[in-house]
Amino acid sequence: MTVQQLLQGVDYTLLSGSLDTPVTDIFYDSRKVTPGSLFVCIVGTQRDSHDFAADCVAKGAAVLLVQHEVTLPTSAQVTVVKVASTRHAMALASANYFGCPAKQMTVIGVTGTKGKTTTTHMLKTVLEAAGRKVGMIGTNGIYFAGQHRPTVNTTPESYELQKTFREFVDAGCDTALMEVSSQGVMMDRVAGIHFDVGVFTNLSPDHIGPGEHASFEEYRDWKAQLFRRCTVGVVNIDDENAPALLQGHTCKLVSYGRTAQADYRAVEEHLLRTHDFLGVAFHVAGSCPLDVRVNMPGRFSVYNALAAVGVGRVLGLPDEVIQTGLANCTVKGRVELVPVSSRFTILLDYAHNEVSTESLLTTLREYDPKRLVVVFGCGGNRSKLRRYGMGEICARMADFCILTEDNNRFEAVEDILADIKVGMAKGNPDADYVEIPDRLDALHYAVDHAQDGDLIAVIGKGHEAYRDRMGEKTPFHERELLLEYAAALGLN
Repeated sequence: MTVQQLLQGVDYTLLSGSLDTPVTDIFYDSRKVTPGSLFVCIVGTQRDSHDFAADCVAKGAAVLLVQHEVTLPTSAQVTVVKVASTRHAMALASANYFGCPAKQMTVIGVTGTKGKTTTTHMLKTVLEAAGRKVGMIGTNGIYFAGQHRPTVNTTPESYELQKTFREFVDAGCDTALMEVSSQGVMMDRVAGIHFDVGVFTNLSPDHIGPGEHASFEEYRDWKAQLFRRCTVGVVNIDDENAPALLQGHTCKLVSYGRTAQADYRAVEEHLLRTHDFLGVAFHVAGSCPLDVRVNMPGRFSVYNALAAVGVGRVLGLPDEVIQTGLANCTVKGRVELVPVSSRFTILLDYAHNEVSTESLLTTLREYDPKRLVVVFGCGGNRSKLRRYGMGEICARMADFCILTEDNNRFEAVEDILADIKVGMAKGNPDADYVEIPDRLDALHYAVDHAQDGDLIAVIGKGHEAYRDRMGEKTPFHERELLLEYAAALGLN
């Protein structure tokens, strides 16, 4: 592919060389440059990769994409193209390089502060129940054609994103489903992509600070961009920030919520619990009534499910498909039930700070367990405030706590547990707890001492598949370990 073909749709100025220069690949990491490639010089928050332009030419880069001048040897034989934003240009060039794969699929983007991961998983299950082949990108990784691999960012860099879209298409996917972070929009990772459907879950302050967003308003405005880049927006009308977020939108709007104005409104809600089902049921009121059961606990799951209903209706999916998908959906490490015993309920969740822990335990309390038991620790080499906060919340809200390790990194587990107990003393000086430093032993203890009707939450690691001790990561799959132990004990 030539430079001219690669930069189709990009406003640029040719500073030197030829637009007919062939390009073998695109790189934005100077360490990975190969002969004949194009190197994208990016002005980052920590460093400016324009400083590495000469090194990349020495490695054989045929083209440099720049947004300000670079210093090169007078003997350098390289094509240099200047653009206003190299990040934006890289996104468009990457799409061209991989044959604009997003245009060959239905593309659905989900944005919001909370609920993006759960909502995308719900949508994936619903779409697959309809017979669609779905590729999904988000916090939990990339999923397609039975494959799974991790991601560094919720929304990958534009080159990786377009490469992944290409893999989706080549694997036969007809739908791309992705979480769209505010950083992903701000940093042009999704530039040039038109979304068939955009989804808004909710908004609250997050990712505000150095290297992220300067203010809540800026954070909100970047998320709002999705609704200027999609055909239909499916939005939570109950969120107080929805009106501001939707200012200037260019899409058709479909709303969901609990208020009378919503196109898809949840009524007649009630909680459901068995040893292998912890969820909620409700009726969707409106022009096309629908009864829904969701295999995820908490009233907040109603909003995520309503979003899935809205998208399903926009795409013309049959009601029975939507119902089946929502009833069968589970999210790895997000209030994930482990079928250990019919006598009690045990689940895994990623809650690893004060806010998420309080939200989870509040939700679980609604199911009126005989005892609410929490197995938890806190990560090493991280703020002690998190330890105090989680200790306080668990001591106040749980009936029994099992304190244990959680990625101690380079700290002694005993020191971390001591900090947690400081918080517990504040939350409830009479809290009932036990300390079991080894997490596997703690899991076994939780099962061995479970009482009929208990609800046991194992929190902090969620979908993680490792244990980090002194900087060494070793396999640790909590779900598999619990199931193995239950089988060894002959539980059902």
